[in-house]
Amino acid sequence: MSEGDRKPRRSPLVVVAGATAALAAVPALWSGWSWYAAAHDDSAAYARARDTVLAAGEQAAQNMNTLDHRNLSPGLDLWESSTTGDLHDQLVRGRAKFEGQVRQAQTVTSAKALSGAVTELDDRAGRATVMIALRITVQVPGSAPATKDSRMLGELTRTAGGWKLSALGQAPMGDSAADGQSSGAPQQPGPAPSGAAAPQPSSAGPSAAGPSAPQPPAGH
Repeated sequence: MSEGDRKPRRSPLVVVAGATAALAAVPALWSGWSWYAAAHDDSAAYARARDTVLAAGEQAAQNMNTLDHRNLSPGLDLWESSTTGDLHDQLVRGRAKFEGQVRQAQTVTSAKALSGAVTELDDRAGRATVMIALRITVQVPGSAPATKDSRMLGELTRTAGGWKLSALGQAPMGDSAADGQSSGAPQQPGPAPSGAAAPQPSSAGPSAAGPSAPQPPAGH
């Protein structure tokens, strides 16, 4: 055998040491990957929760500003199914009286969500706040449809049936509204009855769709 064909022999100790080092690195690599994956899983889960909340908030705000006097029962059913807590209870208690007001006013109100943002989210506690920009159209007999853009601030609560509105009202004007922050909790949504003054925020909340649209009951 020539010198060129000779292969250097590695010491068994070197081979064992190298294998041991490689094996020792495996747990460290796995630990690092696990930490990275867990961190990114948390971020992804939060992002999914935020998207779910925003979609629910936009749909619920749209539902709560849509009502047709010719098809009242399904519309009010949708209002109730979109809400929870005190807001839901108020709608249920005042439903009969409100139906009479809407039938008399003969209003048709529709809304479309233009944009929205989640301003607060506590996924563990199941609470969130959203700001939704709506385009609301109100039709009253003998008048052309009136359209108004409105910015709503809503509180959502997670229930067994998903995220639902527990409060909804017009967002305050100014810098605090632009930042998605409110000096007080959102009030009850809805428009004011035709020909009637809108109630103060301390009673039934601000008028969402303007003076020509119906205002939902305050639960008195």
